[in-house]
Amino acid sequence: MPKETTKTTKRKAAVKTEKAPKAKAKKDPKAPKRALSAYMFFSQDWRERIKAENPDAGFGEIGKLLGAKWKELDESEKKPYIEQAARDKARAEQEKTDYDGRKAHDSAGSGDGDDDDE
Repeated sequence: MPKETTKTTKRKAAVKTEKAPKAKAKKDPKAPKRALSAYMFFSQDWRERIKAENPDAGFGEIGKLLGAKWKELDESEKKPYIEQAARDKARAEQEKTDYDGRKAHDSAGSGDGDDDDE
């Protein structure tokens, strides 16, 4: 004989409330872009070659092939990409400090307008 469920059990299941998803903050379109890694520069450089060698490979498979190729490279072969990444990191940091400085300056300069009355 199956176990009878009580009203309280059913009620507990019905009481569960669904949480509303939190709204994401809007991203500033003028915000600077993040720096790319050495691997990303390598991927940009080699993606077309890998596609040409493997025309039937899908997106994920190309990513796997790129990852395998990156692992095969020795430090001397990775060096140009690492230097590119270092330059891009410096660029991103500079753009971020400039952006943060402008943002702080803009928010400090803008008020609610009530300061003129006093």
